[in-house]
Amino acid sequence: QVQLVESGGGLVQTGASMRLSCAASGLIFNYYNMAWFHQAPGKEREFMAAAGRSGNSTYYVDSAKGRFTISRDNAKNMVYLQMNSLKPEDTAVYYCAAGRWGWGNLLKVPERYEYWGQGTQVTVSS
Repeated sequence: QVQLVESGGGLVQTGASMRLSCAASGLIFNYYNMAWFHQAPGKEREFMAAAGRSGNSTYYVDSAKGRFTISRDNAKNMVYLQMNSLKPEDTAVYYCAAGRWGWGNLLKVPERYEYWGQGTQVTVSS
């Protein structure tokens, strides 16, 4: 049974930093691209960042470039999202996702991912 479990969310002030973690189990971790999405209330789930199977390649949505960094540790089956200079508009539920295929713009499509975590809430106060 595949499980993706996110942790590290919470309430922070504008400008703070936060690191999200996602622990994966039940899958061959280095077969999968790993990604982070977020979903704000009343909005669709939106792609933030992805790391390729080896971790050497990464891909970001424009709004995350320069502030967010995705990384993965294949020895530990973990993927991380370091978020700096947080803004109130970053407030959302953040989801970890695993997908076998695709790169570039295909990474932005939620339907390309086979497995999802339950999400962790990030709230940034102004």
